[in-house]
Amino acid sequence: MSRSPSFSMKTELSPKLDPKSLQQWVVAFCIIRFDLEQGQLIEECYPPGCLKPEEELEVAFSSFPDSVTQHQNRSSIHDCMFFFRFRRQKNSQTGNVSSNVKAATDKDLSPKTTDKSVLRRLKSNNNVYGSTYMYGYVFNRERHDERLKRGGEQKSVVILSHRPYSSVFKPLLQIMGPLYFDIGKKALEHIAAYVSIWPAPVPGKLMELPIGNAMLKVNLPPAHSLPLESGVSFEESPSSVAPFLPNNQYVPQGLFHDADIFGTFRALLLQLWVLWELLIVGEPILIIAPTPPQCCEAVACLVSLVAPLLCSVDFRPYFTIHNPEFAQLNSLQEGEKFPPMILGVTNLFFLKSLRNMPHIVSVGSPSPNSNRLSPANRASTGRIAKLEGFGLQQLSLKKFSPSSLLSAVKLRRDGPLCLMTEHKEAIWSTYAATTKPDTSILNRLIDAGMSPRIEESMSVVNNEILRRHFLELTTNFLAPFGPYFRIITPSEGSSPFLDPPPLPPFNADEFLATLSARGPGKFLSKRMRSNWLDLYRRFLKGPNFIPWFQRRRAVAEQEQYRLWRQARMNADIQKFISKTSEVEIVDSFNAIERHILGELQLQQSGKASADSTATYQKLKGDLWAVFNVLPKDMQQLLLMNPERAALLQGNPEQTKLPGRPLIQVGVISSTSPR
Repeated sequence: MSRSPSFSMKTELSPKLDPKSLQQWVVAFCIIRFDLEQGQLIEECYPPGCLKPEEELEVAFSSFPDSVTQHQNRSSIHDCMFFFRFRRQKNSQTGNVSSNVKAATDKDLSPKTTDKSVLRRLKSNNNVYGSTYMYGYVFNRERHDERLKRGGEQKSVVILSHRPYSSVFKPLLQIMGPLYFDIGKKALEHIAAYVSIWPAPVPGKLMELPIGNAMLKVNLPPAHSLPLESGVSFEESPSSVAPFLPNNQYVPQGLFHDADIFGTFRALLLQLWVLWELLIVGEPILIIAPTPPQCCEAVACLVSLVAPLLCSVDFRPYFTIHNPEFAQLNSLQEGEKFPPMILGVTNLFFLKSLRNMPHIVSVGSPSPNSNRLSPANRASTGRIAKLEGFGLQQLSLKKFSPSSLLSAVKLRRDGPLCLMTEHKEAIWSTYAATTKPDTSILNRLIDAGMSPRIEESMSVVNNEILRRHFLELTTNFLAPFGPYFRIITPSEGSSPFLDPPPLPPFNADEFLATLSARGPGKFLSKRMRSNWLDLYRRFLKGPNFIPWFQRRRAVAEQEQYRLWRQARMNADIQKFISKTSEVEIVDSFNAIERHILGELQLQQSGKASADSTATYQKLKGDLWAVFNVLPKDMQQLLLMNPERAALLQGNPEQTKLPGRPLIQVGVISSTSPR
């Protein structure tokens, strides 16, 4: 088994902290102690002053398990790792995602902007759907010592980041957590200094990140799976728009690519297709598990199931009663709908306080040590090592028997409150799924039996089988939307100076009617029941559709703009003019002028691309070439506009075509005689 990378701290070689570069990855490192009299206290926050008082309180409450391990030996140490997610409010507006989605119009679904302002517009729109979120990655140490008050103490090392990069921060915690308990506060300063010299994150790429004498090699999730929040946007590849499966299945296609689907849902494998649908349509789900690592892993698994779809459901890997939003959820009356969210909890009190939650899933092993990681069991791959309880279960593909049927009926009758007396892995939901479990996929899964070593390697294989299947399922489900992202390139003989045609407008009713006539396709028709169209209806009304659709449209429009801009750069203006009528030449003059002003505006705002100056010069030369072939009276008319005359004035190379007079340009007053 691979071990976590060792870390040797050499003070004289430690890099100098660059706060600005550190913010690209990490907001802050925190040390939180559980005080018997005052509760959770933040002892250290480095760099200081990064959090508001209410945020400090939320981070502190979210950084400890709800209960401590019992029946431990004297002076024993137990570690666990998990993560949480909380909302950072920029303002007092807390709009509901679903209400904003329903208010969107067809006009919103077919924007005509064709430059980089598309992504900026969507980024600002994203603040309507929700505020910025922050992730807290926790290394918790529980030390049992009968000589201490209450027989022990607890401390947590926390990494706070705006990035959902579990593949980075889990292995970083495996280094940083034990290091802090060895050398204290200096560990924060040295780790922060190393993180600040990391290159900027590049979504979808394999990155090598030095940390001391170790090197973290991690795959970051792709840009299309990251929310446009916290003022950060990435260039997205148009290939993420196309409904095709990737060639390399090991490249992440969504968030939490390293989540252990097989190990977490081993007892509920037949229910994965129900859970996939619930995520697709954005239904609220309560995940309950005995420990924070188990409920976190379950939430991460569910989010990863819908890749490459942008998951816009609010997910909370570890949610406690101290979370500010708990009061709002607890106050919902019977009949009121829960917002679209996935809550991971360990406190059984949620079963009573959120008893109207429509879908409840119980996972994990109640074994008291199942969430504890010994130093020898920390894997270097970035995910938490295999939990004990999962390694000893048999593959849950039981044959039908009267006793199993009776047990299932009793479980449904008793409801989730039966977990108050005994923990069981089950799902309680009245949702009627459209998608049928794919038994051919389940039959390919490998049962390693009782061998922990074989179990870990087989779990990797099983996860790849499951992840590949649900990636294919989601990709095929989204395929019918492909025509609305189809890019149109300039055709041979057409003018590249005109604006590209808009993408096809989207109308939900027309889409459903067309899809109903055409059918779901071969892949889905084998795996879905006859009411498959209802799943698309629910998807269109759910919280995931509009953010995903607008994001895909924005990327397609941006790529189409880039291709047309490149075509203008490659256009032979003399050849174009020789084949163009006078009316088309006038149209081309106006279009080129508009493109020049656009480049100038981008340059003045500081948002111009690297080739903007070259593009500006090329377009200015083309403008002169077109101007010189226009009739003289038309030229004089165009020069009546002082701004246009100034744009044409001072051209270094005046273009003259054979048989055409050369025009000297000057600014003409609007009162000058013609």
